[in-house]
Amino acid sequence: MDLQLQKKRAFISGSSQGIGYAIAAALAAEGASVVLNGRDSERLAAAVDRLESEQPDANISGLAADFSNAADVARLVESLGEVDILVNNVGLFGLADFTSVTDEDWARYFEVNVMSGVRLSRAVLGGMFERGWGRVVFISSESGVNVPADMVHYGMTKAAMLAVGNGLAKLTRGTSVTVNTVLGGPTFSDGVAASVAAVADAQSLPPEAMKDAIIAQNLTTLLERFIEPTEIAHLVTYLASPLSSATNGAALRADGGVLTAML
Repeated sequence: MDLQLQKKRAFISGSSQGIGYAIAAALAAEGASVVLNGRDSERLAAAVDRLESEQPDANISGLAADFSNAADVARLVESLGEVDILVNNVGLFGLADFTSVTDEDWARYFEVNVMSGVRLSRAVLGGMFERGWGRVVFISSESGVNVPADMVHYGMTKAAMLAVGNGLAKLTRGTSVTVNTVLGGPTFSDGVAASVAAVADAQSLPPEAMKDAIIAQNLTTLLERFIEPTEIAHLVTYLASPLSSATNGAALRADGGVLTAML
């Protein structure tokens, strides 16, 4: 299927690895020009080189920015240029007892996970309206709907992303711009893989055995395995395409069936 993404330019926040990188790779494979992003310049350059080697015909570039720093984000926005597709993916993730999460932690999670999308969307939506086409996709989580007790601070930000995406979609009435949100489930990203490997090493277990043991504890997943980043990317790539023109203001699940309610 041709997703008609040639000549489209996409920016994906937090895309030097994991889900963001998988999204960038999928968009590039469909012919879009892709701008990768990460806070570490060296890691970002390595990601750009990797994607260029995987897809030598693709137009790949990178812009470094730390989304916990508003001034850094302002600098990025000034140099971003026209964007047809914005994927708000960057985010902090971590388990923590509610009583141990400080005010500073709450503010940092909100700054990175929510305000990144607010600032980027504010920067690019006007141009999308002027050019008559655009796509904004927020990468949220099933944790924004069913907030875990050990990640209240994280779940709050993912719920806020849903709210921002829903509100922004209402601004697109009568246009060819859409705003949608993807609810991801337990995904075996680079960060998760590193955490699993560390726990496995501490318990003298093979990483694959630890991976299986962790997902087995999730009694609501219908998939009964971790989701691969490419599986999230497939849905995002469709939503970023002209073929998704009738999908707007939606929260779409790629959660492996973790959210089992009908609505």
